[in-house]
Amino acid sequence: MLNDIQKLRELTGAGIMECKKALEKAGGDFDKAISIIHEQGLVKAEKKKERTTGAAVLESYIHNERVGVLLELRCETDFVARSKDFKELAHNLAMQIAAMDPKDVDDLLKQTYIKDEMLTVEDLIKQSIVKFGENIKIERFCRYEI
Repeated sequence: MLNDIQKLRELTGAGIMECKKALEKAGGDFDKAISIIHEQGLVKAEKKKERTTGAAVLESYIHNERVGVLLELRCETDFVARSKDFKELAHNLAMQIAAMDPKDVDDLLKQTYIKDEMLTVEDLIKQSIVKFGENIKIERFCRYEI
């Protein structure tokens, strides 16, 4: 069961105790445990949605010297904003914007995530809220193309 807990944690980003409880609730069914964690994650993400995002990163991305993106991605604390995983999220979102040319933040959130077609960008943000334990918000972005 310990291996299943570790595997579940790696796949979902959920805490060890959440993984253990989900596996117990699912009667050891790994796929069902993943579903339980995702359901719980969405509830947690909704609860954190209204919390203030006082920290941020600015991510810039240039693709083939023809498309440029500047993204402001916000979170609650500098600790999370400076983390490798949060910066990677910002970079992936900037690449999404470069590739898919959304009109605005709402349009971006509705798009299918280019790195995983099973997710929308909004789903990715919700998963990240659960992973980091903080509210995360795409504040704004601009995209230039020549």
